[in-house]
Amino acid sequence: MSIIKSLEKRRTYYNINKDLPVSESEIEEKIKEVTELVPDAFNMKSARAVVLFGEEHDKLWDEIYNVFEGKVSREKIDSFKAGAGTVLYLYDENTVKKMQEEFSTYADNFPVWANQANGMLQISVWSMLKELNVGASLQHYNPVIDEKVKELFDIPKEYKLLAQMPFGGIVSEPEAKEKENIDERVKVIK
Repeated sequence: MSIIKSLEKRRTYYNINKDLPVSESEIEEKIKEVTELVPDAFNMKSARAVVLFGEEHDKLWDEIYNVFEGKVSREKIDSFKAGAGTVLYLYDENTVKKMQEEFSTYADNFPVWANQANGMLQISVWSMLKELNVGASLQHYNPVIDEKVKELFDIPKEYKLLAQMPFGGIVSEPEAKEKENIDERVKVIK
């Protein structure tokens, strides 16, 4: 599949379930493969992914609900919990600090570059999941949930949580996207 087709097919799926069309091990292997392939400035390899399946996935979403003390509806949280798994996206602040010390001229840029690399990882995993016919969405309950997530899943304190991606079998397709006037966002100079 071409990158354009892959991005075209990638959508936000809110209506997911626990019935995956592929094995958990295939998803795990593909996430590892994509993580290794995604570039990172100065090859710093700052991005981290934690993949939760089954009860661990369910525990995450129950704890997110608890941390927000009902401020996020149970129905919304349960729509993510209905999936088969979640990818937690993080970056290693120690890796970033090491690069800042090693290349002090660029020190201010390394956190920015770590975020950029993580964004590339997110869209790459999201597109790969769709290629496997697995639906996903990208959520941002951090920083409110950061400490609880680190505690629950034994994640090092120096890992910065950036996003959560619940995924699962596709129950229904989202509505078609409305085409935009892309010339308002892309300027071409010749």
